Amino acid sequence: MAKLVHPDVGHEPHNPVRDDGKLAPTEDLEREPDGVPHSVVGMTALFSVMLAMLVAFMFIAGSGAVKVAAVVLALVAIPVLVGTLRKKAANDRDHLHPSR
Repeated sequence: MAKLVHPDVGHEPHNPVRDDGKLAPTEDLEREPDGVPHSVVGMTALFSVMLAMLVAFMFIAGSGAVKVAAVVLALVAIPVLVGTLRKKAANDRDHLHPSR
């Protein structure tokens, strides 16, 4: 089999991160590098944007009572959202492959 030679470096490119034999004893490619489950990051972004849009729409389109309800909704929903996603992150965190 012919080796691929990169024209700029003059030899075969080698990426030791993808070679399990070259990994350090504490390195693991199966873990999420930041330690936060990526599904929780996505849900945080999604629900934050949805909540912000709902509160903004209520505040812009509503009367005085609806504006007060929008502020109350934001004051209640944000801590609930943060607490729920924090619990999900703790449950989904990979304890076998912790981040550094």
